[in-house]
Amino acid sequence: MRGGSVGRLDGKVAVITGGASGIGLETARRFVAEGARVVLGDLDPDRAAEAAGGIGDGTSIVAEAVDVREEADVARLVARAVEVFGGLHLAVNSAGLGTWSPIHQHPLEEWNHVVDVCLTGVFLSVKHEAAAMVAAGDGGVIINLASINAKVPSDGMVAYCSAKAGVEMLTRVAAMELGPHGVRVVALGPGFVDTPLTAFASLGGIRDAFVASVPMGRIGRPGDIADAALFLASDEASWISGETLYVDGAESTKGYPVIGDHLAALGDELAALAGEAPEGESAG
Repeated sequence: MRGGSVGRLDGKVAVITGGASGIGLETARRFVAEGARVVLGDLDPDRAAEAAGGIGDGTSIVAEAVDVREEADVARLVARAVEVFGGLHLAVNSAGLGTWSPIHQHPLEEWNHVVDVCLTGVFLSVKHEAAAMVAAGDGGVIINLASINAKVPSDGMVAYCSAKAGVEMLTRVAAMELGPHGVRVVALGPGFVDTPLTAFASLGGIRDAFVASVPMGRIGRPGDIADAALFLASDEASWISGETLYVDGAESTKGYPVIGDHLAALGDELAALAGEAPEGESAG
């Protein structure tokens, strides 16, 4: 844990989607260290159980298999928090994935997959998290993972960019509607973060291209985003709602590198790596 004192989330119960790796996993680790009890959700039940076991025991964190595209799964995740820990006060919706394809060649099924996970999944998560918070009458905080790509376009990423822009507006609408119930809704917009989802950057010159696009001279770490999530979840952010906090080392001031040529040159090597990437986290 970095920054802040232990206990900033004492007494709080959280659900985190995409929690078995990357940003979601690090956020779960931070929340538990600060006193929260967490239901960690992920598409892969084995990875979710392993991740939860590495953070704490069943008194502080439990795992739940969840496909955020399935409303029944999301409802079950929220119900688990209420049943096991007695309520729901915090949520971090970080499940996501991305693909690359020029718009004039973009398969419809690929578009649907990305939008279903990154946007519809966030909608379903907010819907059920908010319903539990409103019913309890104690307020709460919902944090959605958007991306630098909510406002910075990238070649070949029309589905991801569009979905993340949608997450930003969904966050604003939800904050407007839920504010009277004491529920804050905010978003995080990570720049390029080093997670399993961005493992393709280890190939060719892609990583160097991203480093060059960040004025602060490095790509992000999951802890950079988890620290921001902890702040937004805490009482220190009690009058922040409806906004997206960009955590990107000023990357958005320069724009995304054009990576299509790098990807095309990698061919089969990239395809093999893409097949190994988990669907369970979101990173810019």
